[in-house]
Amino acid sequence: MTKKDIVRTIAEQIDLPQLRTKDLVQRTFDALIDALVKEGRIELRNFGVFQIKRREARMARNPRTGEKVPVQAKSVVTFKPGKEMEARVRELDRQMNDRAKADATPVAETGQPAPPAPSDSSVRPRDS
Repeated sequence: MTKKDIVRTIAEQIDLPQLRTKDLVQRTFDALIDALVKEGRIELRNFGVFQIKRREARMARNPRTGEKVPVQAKSVVTFKPGKEMEARVRELDRQMNDRAKADATPVAETGQPAPPAPSDSSVRPRDS
């Protein structure tokens, strides 16, 4: 989902023009960023907590060359979802697991193996 999708959804729900809604959404995002920079933490009940945390300097490894490289200390934004968001995501996960179980018919029930997954004929093997 993009900001444009969010604007479209909200504009339809509250019957406002998309340009006006886009301005309101952008002002909301700007206010969140300003508050986070100023306060270092934003807590939105039932949504989650944005927080600025400090990452210390460290030595890392370039995965391509294996060479050790220094990484400078930096500030990063972290997000911890709220209880309501966690619960809804867990429910979605449970529904997806239930669907996957229903789609996977065991061989013993049908007496035949499951059909092979459809292949995409447009995918060509890579040239080496």
